[in-house]
Amino acid sequence: METNISEVYKFFTFCTFEAMDNKLNRIKEVLVRQGVSQKELAAQLEKNEHTISNWCINKSQPHLKELYKIAEFLEVEICDLLITSKDRT
Repeated sequence: METNISEVYKFFTFCTFEAMDNKLNRIKEVLVRQGVSQKELAAQLEKNEHTISNWCINKSQPHLKELYKIAEFLEVEICDLLITSKDRT
């Protein structure tokens, strides 16, 4: 079966816009629970503080590799950083 790149792009774009209205991560919650500041996380990941702030308010989402680094730094599982579909209901 041949994949139409245009259709995949449209679907991805739709999912991205749908996700923008939903809280997808709980990075801020875990940072507070661990007593770690956004500034400390930014320094650890060598990221701009604005980027970390956007993740914390769910304005944008980190890539999976960044989630792994965050989980490792905070000594939690990646799933602890994410909102499950069950949590949304």
